[in-house]
Amino acid sequence: MKIFRITLMLSLLSLVMNSAAAQTKLKLEQVGGNFSKPLLVTSAPGETNRMFVVDQNGKIFVVKDGVQLNTPFLDVSALNSSGGERGLLGLAFHPQYASNGYFFINFTDNSGDTQVSRYQVSAGNPNVANSGSRSDILFIDQPYSNHNGGCIRFGPDGYLYIATGDGGSANDPGNRAQNGSSLLGKMLRIDIDSASPYAIPPSNPFVTNSSVRDEIWALGLRNPWRFNFDSATGDMYISDVGQNDWEYIHFEPAGDAGGRNYGWKIIEGSHCFSPSTNCNTTGLEMPIFEYGHSFWPTANYCIIGSEVYRGKAMARMSGRYFFSDAGSQDLLSFRYNRNTNTVSDYVDHTAETNVSGSASSLGMDGNGEVYVCRTPNIYKIVPAEMRLLVPSLTTGTQAVIYVTVSSPNSPTYLAYSFQGLGNTPVSQLSVVLSLSSPQLAATATSNSSGIASYSVVPPARLFGRTIWLQAAQQGQTSNVFEATFN
Repeated sequence: MKIFRITLMLSLLSLVMNSAAAQTKLKLEQVGGNFSKPLLVTSAPGETNRMFVVDQNGKIFVVKDGVQLNTPFLDVSALNSSGGERGLLGLAFHPQYASNGYFFINFTDNSGDTQVSRYQVSAGNPNVANSGSRSDILFIDQPYSNHNGGCIRFGPDGYLYIATGDGGSANDPGNRAQNGSSLLGKMLRIDIDSASPYAIPPSNPFVTNSSVRDEIWALGLRNPWRFNFDSATGDMYISDVGQNDWEYIHFEPAGDAGGRNYGWKIIEGSHCFSPSTNCNTTGLEMPIFEYGHSFWPTANYCIIGSEVYRGKAMARMSGRYFFSDAGSQDLLSFRYNRNTNTVSDYVDHTAETNVSGSASSLGMDGNGEVYVCRTPNIYKIVPAEMRLLVPSLTTGTQAVIYVTVSSPNSPTYLAYSFQGLGNTPVSQLSVVLSLSSPQLAATATSNSSGIASYSVVPPARLFGRTIWLQAAQQGQTSNVFEATFN
């Protein structure tokens, strides 16, 4: 079949529409289960066939090629105090993990205090860490059992960022989030390559301020349970758990100089907290998004973040910020425009992805696909509509593209574009393709199970090019899959 060479055989009409109107319907697909309390899904740099699941009880598991391995990658349960907001809370792989095997964990030790430690993968088995390779990096005394933060991630600058809660209890009784001599209620930024156990990056914003710890990148956070860097832009999003009334999300653009004050406990979100009225908000950063607490008919009171979708399987969703709430387990998303400082295209995906279980975190694999941790399982966010499945496409090599969840025994059309997303009505099929200047690649007939397939051999001239693919039947279309030819 001369796929990608066939000219357009459908009569297409031109129409310019708002691309936000074409949303991918979503569902949650279980990919792992029977965890104690899964808190994170992540991957090592450059890896696309493995992901790592952090369990609060002190274990990290590997899911390889969709199969959960029985032996833990790492087990620190003997060192780890677990329960409530304590436990193994964070995992980050060194940017040069492929060559040095280093990874970092954030956990509460047997005394309930925060410990950031480095480990190394074992020499003989890439799916098992060397449990004896522990090297402690940073210790923070915790006055209370809650508000431990716990998320750690390497930024695009190669430095390790560590989110800390305000020390716990309620109302930040020690005013630690605004206290520059305390590491609590902060975003920290350290250099783990230049010295042991770490060095202070010279560009940290407070290195010349004797009243603020050098490790501090930003202050005024209450309990930043999860933060993330957009893998495409480097922008940072921080989902900060509020106190009595508000949950909120902060944004920090890539290349920022740091030194921001996110306001807690002077403000909760954008609202005065202490004092409750007429507070001085000069110099404080306001959230880009917030929502109020509710307990009926839906309980929303604890924001759970967060990832920006950058996968290929749902190209129409690229750039969407996903988050949830531990109370309602709602799955929500929006787009943020840093140039206009506006949130748009807010969508509640809860009804279409309804899965029971306590939401605890969102995560991402090496392909940019997003996952939801809901005890005791993890779920991948996937298309709920007619589904296009595209393998790795290598020029000169045969591959099979599948369409599933389609109408049985019906003509199924595969369209493509080299220009990207758009909106093109196809009157014969009563659909709008989400492609710009699409062309027809091939036609097949789905079988009795609603599965159609296309055997393809991409020509050599397509090497390095990016293509957008979408399937269609009468009255329905699939997700848009973005692929680059190898």
